[in-house]
Amino acid sequence: MTMTALSTKKDLQIIWRDSADKATYEDARVGRVFNHRRPHRFPLAVVKASSVDDIQAAVKLAIEKNCRVAVRSGGHSWAVWSVRDQSILIDLGNYKELEVDEENRLARATPSVTGKELNGRLISEYGLMFPGGHCPDVGLGGFLLQGGMGWNCRNWGWACERVRAVDVVTARGELVRCTPVENPDLYWAARGAGPGFPGIVTKFHLELTPYPAGGFRSSGYIYPRHMYREAFDWVISITPGFDQDTEIVLVSKYAEDSDELCILVLFVTMKNSPKEAENALITAQETRPKGCIDEWFCQIDSLENQYIAQGKANPDHHRYCCDNAYIDNSANVPAVLEDAFLTLPHRKAFAIWYAMNPCSRRKLPDMALSMQSDHYFALYTVWEDEVDDERCQKWVHDIMKKVESHSVGAYLGDSDFQVRQTRYWADENAKRLMNIRRKWDPQGRICGYLDAGDVSGVDGLSNGSSP
Repeated sequence: MTMTALSTKKDLQIIWRDSADKATYEDARVGRVFNHRRPHRFPLAVVKASSVDDIQAAVKLAIEKNCRVAVRSGGHSWAVWSVRDQSILIDLGNYKELEVDEENRLARATPSVTGKELNGRLISEYGLMFPGGHCPDVGLGGFLLQGGMGWNCRNWGWACERVRAVDVVTARGELVRCTPVENPDLYWAARGAGPGFPGIVTKFHLELTPYPAGGFRSSGYIYPRHMYREAFDWVISITPGFDQDTEIVLVSKYAEDSDELCILVLFVTMKNSPKEAENALITAQETRPKGCIDEWFCQIDSLENQYIAQGKANPDHHRYCCDNAYIDNSANVPAVLEDAFLTLPHRKAFAIWYAMNPCSRRKLPDMALSMQSDHYFALYTVWEDEVDDERCQKWVHDIMKKVESHSVGAYLGDSDFQVRQTRYWADENAKRLMNIRRKWDPQGRICGYLDAGDVSGVDGLSNGSSP
């Protein structure tokens, strides 16, 4: 590890590729990257920032060296957007701050704070929560910039809708506050721009919600694979009018203790009493198709238990290839997704359908995020051995090729622009976003969207058919 001094900041912690020992550099480059399918991309240096001053100093160093800046919050992006050739990578893992204003139900958190860290404190000390990422170790930075498909998104809306302000270090190294009235274009972009945001968020100002007094409760129905169509048709039919504090998901996965692929339909409700929870979940219990392998009704649950389950489904030290699509509302969704759900290439892989109605049917606030449908579908292809790389990636590619014609777009968070591009925003939002990027970062100092060859630069993504 080498240390360097800048006129703006003494003792900035920098690991330079050409002078650090190999193990130190490699740990700084990918040690905090969740996906163990490591990229062959190599930053000039990694700055381990622990303050806003460090972030500003790192940007000024990049200006001095005439190179780009990349940013890592939680290290959970499947495509590893933070690791870029010939860049200075600002790793925010050591920059963790959280302040809570209980009276006004607000939190101020740095980007590397994870959903589990945030909610662990909010729930235990204040009886509050924030609908962060489902995986416990996802950092707030990437999650919120992409929009934030958080807990109960189908009813509570996108997590980025609860962002009241962001503090940002610009491509020139200046610290600015962004709100609906201060630097409103950057505030607009911060809610849905994803990895193309033309600055570095140093703090999110978040609106909180009470943690349900009754905690979480869940009902689950596990069906054999031959009942896939029946189970899927059923859950789609009951979703539109279902309780508005209940998250609904259908998952295809292999059973832990057998080689049988099964279909889980899960309802997680967040209510203030057991009776309210029972009333919320009873419709599913009364209308479920017969033939479950296993089932449970209104079981006591918690956010902590859900984090444990999510962590188990998304294990560390594994290789990942993910993709997703919003399926057209007029499509025969179970038919379109049948191969995706019934031909998983590895025992640890899974596919999900996530109910978005009624959130998908309402007018969104004025923000960059603008792509959604009733049906969110994603593949999480998980494996351990490098020898399976080609087979698992090919399976994802082949499935998405079949699904594309029935898709209206995709969610940034589960995408890899190097492999496939589609629509990520409404056309007008995409044009506005790319103009904001050029205004705030005309030289492309901040690494933007990682496409094939990393050549998008200041032009950004084409958003499917959009120029």
